[in-house]
Amino acid sequence: MDELFQVKHRYIFAVTIYIVRHAKAGKRSEWHDDDNLRPLSPTGWKQAELVAERLKDLSITSLISSPATRCFQTLEPLAKLTKLSVQVDKRLLEHGDIADMLEVVQDVEDSAVLSSHGDMIPELIKTLERRGMEIKSKPDWRKASVWVVERTNRGFKSATAWPPPQVED
Repeated sequence: MDELFQVKHRYIFAVTIYIVRHAKAGKRSEWHDDDNLRPLSPTGWKQAELVAERLKDLSITSLISSPATRCFQTLEPLAKLTKLSVQVDKRLLEHGDIADMLEVVQDVEDSAVLSSHGDMIPELIKTLERRGMEIKSKPDWRKASVWVVERTNRGFKSATAWPPPQVED
């Protein structure tokens, strides 16, 4: 009598997420309106264009931004190059709940680009590191830096920080 064996394969899928800290904006102390409306500075626009140049050939699938103008504007040059629209997600907003931001990065598709803030991104990366994600570079939290995060169906695997583009002020 022959025995029939079934081999079940478990496929591991990998997803790459790009998390961009918004580029330089005007000084908070000199802005007298709602801080979420504070726009990029001329230097910030240059940074945003250089970030877009770096990401444009990576088969980007979606652009998701905090509602803050400076985050949305950081993704605008990439939106033009990729012909994608920027979607707004309040879970990426400054002073938000990291659990909410974690939902976003757990659910986005491969090659998504997110734009958020200098308080949210470090907390997210540190949370993922505590959960076992490997940090493969020196952390970089500066404006217009990009975190490249690798996620699988088994969790967050690794993250690498790309430094911001150098722009003359």
